[in-house]
Formats: sequence, C-alpha cells, structure tokens
Amino acid sequence: MNIFINQAAAELPPAATVSDAIAHAGARPPFAVAVNLQFVPKGRYEQHALDEGDRVEIIAPVTGG
Repeated sequence: MNIFINQAAAELPPAATVSDAIAHAGARPPFAVAVNLQFVPKGRYEQHALDEGDRVEIIAPVTGG
C-alpha cells in the first residue's frame, strides 16, 4: 500500500501497522506518532492498521539552546 511518512511517499505491505511505518522510517526513540493528524499512543503501534493514502507523522523532540 502507498502511504506518506513525514510527507514522503512510502510503500508498505498490505495490512501494515504503525509499527511497520516506524521501522520503514528507521525512527529511534524518543518520538511521537500521528496518523492523519490523530495521535497514536505507543501501546497501540502494533494494532493500529494503516490504510491506503494514510499520512503518518513521526515527530521527535529537538534539544538545544
């Protein structure tokens, strides 16, 4: 299926979950995830199924001064 991860097109297998999108992006904790602008709790990554055209945002904090 075709989705977007951080505004970039990505292709994942059918029945992919948020966990699959995170693995595809190579994200390292800490981060937060939203699908179609809706926050997904960490405990739901494995169960939250993605659909064709979904927009996944993986947001990491930035430190500095």
